[in-house]
Formats: sequence, structure tokens, C-alpha cells
Amino acid sequence: MTATTTTDAVTDHFWTRCRSCSSLLYLKRLRRNLDVCPECGDHQRLAAPDRIRQLVDPGTFAALPGEVASVDPVEFVDSVSYPQRLAAARSDTGLAEAVLCGEARIDGYPLVLAVMDFRFLGGSLGAVVGELITRAAERALDRRLPLLLVTASGGARMQEGVLSLMQMATVSQSIAALREAGLLTISLITDPTYGGVAASFATNTDVVVVESGARMGFAGPRVIQQTIRQPLPEGFQTAAFLLRHGQADMVVERWSLRGRLRPLLATASAVRSASDDGRDVRSASAPDDDRGATEVDDAASPLGPGRAVLIRDPGQLAEPDGWRAVQAARNLDRPTTLDYLATAFDSFTELHGDRLAADCPAIVAGLARLGGQPLVVVGHQKGHDTKDLLARNFGMPTPAGYRKAQRVMRLAVQLGLPIVTLIDTPGAYPGVEAEKHGQAAAIADSILAMTGLPVPIVAVVTGEGGSGGALALGVADRVLMLQNAVYSVISPEGCAAILWNDPTATPRAARALRVTAPDLLRLGVADAVVPEPPQGAQSDPAAAADLLRHAVVEALTPLLRLSAQTLVRQRRLRFRRFGAGNGTVPSPVDPR
Repeated sequence: MTATTTTDAVTDHFWTRCRSCSSLLYLKRLRRNLDVCPECGDHQRLAAPDRIRQLVDPGTFAALPGEVASVDPVEFVDSVSYPQRLAAARSDTGLAEAVLCGEARIDGYPLVLAVMDFRFLGGSLGAVVGELITRAAERALDRRLPLLLVTASGGARMQEGVLSLMQMATVSQSIAALREAGLLTISLITDPTYGGVAASFATNTDVVVVESGARMGFAGPRVIQQTIRQPLPEGFQTAAFLLRHGQADMVVERWSLRGRLRPLLATASAVRSASDDGRDVRSASAPDDDRGATEVDDAASPLGPGRAVLIRDPGQLAEPDGWRAVQAARNLDRPTTLDYLATAFDSFTELHGDRLAADCPAIVAGLARLGGQPLVVVGHQKGHDTKDLLARNFGMPTPAGYRKAQRVMRLAVQLGLPIVTLIDTPGAYPGVEAEKHGQAAAIADSILAMTGLPVPIVAVVTGEGGSGGALALGVADRVLMLQNAVYSVISPEGCAAILWNDPTATPRAARALRVTAPDLLRLGVADAVVPEPPQGAQSDPAAAADLLRHAVVEALTPLLRLSAQTLVRQRRLRFRRFGAGNGTVPSPVDPR
């Protein structure tokens, strides 16, 4: 997450100082060298209009039509209000938002591109940015063109709360639709690319190109150092690190980018020409009918008898204080995933391992049964005491955990079984080994995969829903929250440290982020709330398990009626609605 933008120090209108070697550089010479320091080779950060001018054929960029209204979904205020921050960013950059999207050509080959700009609130991913990138992907699908995403971002935009987190799924499913249509997607990673952008569309494209000098990771170096209290290895998260650890297809100097993109686009153009014979390329997100759907009468559901327990009206819920809700969700006496599997479900057979290298204990997954219905359950596992917490890595999964989850979800598809996920994590593990093994890509792959799984999925946030680590199991047909659970784009502690620079502001940050079950129900992120015993799930675990069981039956039963194609289409429509609505914002700068 990044709260402020950075700029290179400019001595005057003719000279600037390199941020890396401190050499005094003549600006015209620097521009001729594509903003790469001629003394040390440092790749200076580029504004989106400058990036577009360097990449595409002159005069070919045409901004995508349509404007999007700015949003302030949680009315966030830190030292200033969110609308004030947006106004200042627009004034400073001349941009409407942190991304420019349009059609263009590179060496004559047509494409759609979306270029992020770090100067605009750290290139953070909010609802408008997600909407614009999604529209670019939809334009590429409509025009059957390749899509190029140029990333530069500190992560999801905290000021929009969990709705900014949802953009990771919204954009990812548009990438999935392009894949299903046989269209090429490319991401160009520029400096810096972190957080929710790294853990979604930056790494789930077909080809990942990293510009020399760029850094990318799920968690930033400062967060990792604060977490593991160890020095980071030399070259950590750099372009060379990413290539060495299999997280990039190529590392390219700026002046070679057009030449390296050309053969990719040429291949895409050749495939497009060969397929222009009228074949049906409709994606899974297109409308369909329900022929072939299995009709299941609620009373005869294989899930067995159930009763209505779900609360869909936030007016029926007490309004908890945000910080108290966070503390309640973190209560170590609350039932864990394994507790619920032993009580709310009739049986559970755990499966282990990612089939690559490891078995992450923070994720449990396997085959379960609920009434007469076999299903797959995947969930985060914390623990009730220090020993359990340490053994389970405090419920923070490594890449192996997310890859294990994907493996078991693929088994669900193979067997035609519904999936239930139980979410309770402070977030994915931010460690050196996790970064080496592709934490961001593992989360991105999980989000991408879940957008297209042709079986019913119900996700339940049982405790703490922490950022992308939670969303990686949360792309579902129905998302439920226990009454005392929370769901957030960032921890209140992290938000307070970044925006307030004051750890005592943590309770204030929790309230500003709108993380409670009633908040998420109003925002539409949660479809319904599962009531808890009066003193919380920890006060009566048996009653809490009974309520969870009936909630899963109530949410899952109608989904069993739907065809696979309808499930995927409706799931994607569910997350598509989290984009910003139509409206008016300042017109984007045309980089021509």
C-alpha cells in the first residue's frame, strides 16, 4: 500500500539529479535516453503519458471512450478527506485517475493497453482504476486484440476499503475471459509493483515482462523486515530476483521493450488472422440459458434439512465499533476451520501437499460431507494457543498453501463437487521464502482460477478476512460473514502506520476502513451474515457450528440448481458490479 507519490528532485527546468547515482543530468539528454540515466543505467519512473509515447507508434493511441465517476464508498478521512486527496492528485498529475487506457499500435500491430501511473496516489488500485482496466480488457475481448497491462503501483487503495480489494477479482476475471477466448495478455512490470496489483493482474497474464530496474512483490521490504526481523538478501525483489526465481518470462531494458513486444504481438496477430473464420469465441462470462441445469427442490436437497438463518438486511444487525470488531474477530477462543470441520460438517478427509515442494499448515483442504452431499472444503487454520499458532504460521499461508488449495479445488471440478471455503487469516505470509516462491503469483493464480471454476462456491469469513490472503479463497458465488467477523483491504495497524504514521491511530483506522459485517453487507461485498451466539462464537462453539451448518445449506442449496456455465457467468457478474458506475470525471490526458 502506498499513500503518497514520489518524484525525482529537479534542480531547474534544464537539469535533474539521478535518484540512484546522484549525477547531475541534462534533461534533454535524459529524455533522449528514454529517461534512463546515461551514467548508471537507472530506469527513472515514467508518467503514464510518457510511457505510452515511448511504447506505441506515433499518433496511434486513442483513449477509450467513456468516463467513470469517482467514488468515496466508505467516506474515508485521515488527515484530509479522500475527495481532497483525489483532487490534489488530479491537480498534480493532470490525470483523472491512476491509469490511462486506450487502443494503439506497436510496429503496426494493434492492441489495447492500460498504463498505470505511480504519481497518482502511488498508482493505487481503486474502484475507478479497476473499472477502467476492466473496460480495457472488455474492449480487447470485443475487438479480439491482445491486452498489455503496464503496472506501477503500491497496491490496493486503502481509502476505498474492501471495495478496492474486490478490484483484484474484477480485473482478474476479465483476464480469464480473454484467456478463454484465446487472446494474448501481457503484463509489463515497472517500478514499483506491489500488493494487490502484484497479487492479481500483474502476474496472472500469459506473459510477464519485467523492465530492468523494476521491483515487484506481494509485501514491500519494510513490511517484511518488520514481520520477520531479519535483513533481506541483496537484490531482493529486483528484476533479476524475479527472473531467477521463475516469476518472470524476461527482463528487458527500456530501449528494447518495443523490440521484445513485437514478436509477441506478431504471434497474436497471426493467431487472430487464422481465427477470423467466424468461429464462436463466446467466453464463459457471456449470457447463456439454463438448459442442462440440475433442478433441485429445496426440501429434497442432498444437503439435508436446513432452516433459514442468514441475515440479509444490515438494519437487523447491531452496529459494532470497528476496532472492537477486529479484536473480537481475532479472539483465539473462536472456533477454527478444523473445529468447524469436526462439528458443522458430517465428515472430513484432509488432503496434504501442493505436489510441488511443500505442505503449508496454514491451509487445510480436503473432502467433506454435509448431509447427503459430498463437497470440498478449503480453509485457513490459525490455532488456540501459542504452540498451535506457531505450528500453523498464525494462519498466514505460504505459496504452497494457495497451490494446495488450487489443487484440491481442481479435484472438486473433476468430481463435480461444490466448494466451501472458510476464511480466517491476517493475510498471506510476508516472508523472504514466500517471495522467492512467488507469493504474489500464487494468490493471483488462486483468484484467477476461482473466477472460472464450474462448480458452486460458498465462502464464509469466520474470523479475520485479511487482504489478498483472504480474497484468494473468497472469489465465490455467495460470500457470507459471521456476525463478529471482519474483512479488510489492510490491517488497521498497517493503515494507521501508513496514513497516520501513528500506531495509536489504529482504532481510528479500523473505524475508517468499515470492516464489520454490517459494513460489508451494505457495500454488497457480503451477501449475508451468519448470526452468532449472543456472546460470540467462542462462547458456545456447538451453537456456532449449528448456525454455520444451516447457513452453508441455505446458501448452497439454490446454487446446486444452476448449470456450470450459469454459475461462472453469475459469479463474474457479481464481482463485475464492484467497478465504479458511470459518471463524470475530468477527461484523461491524451499522451499524443
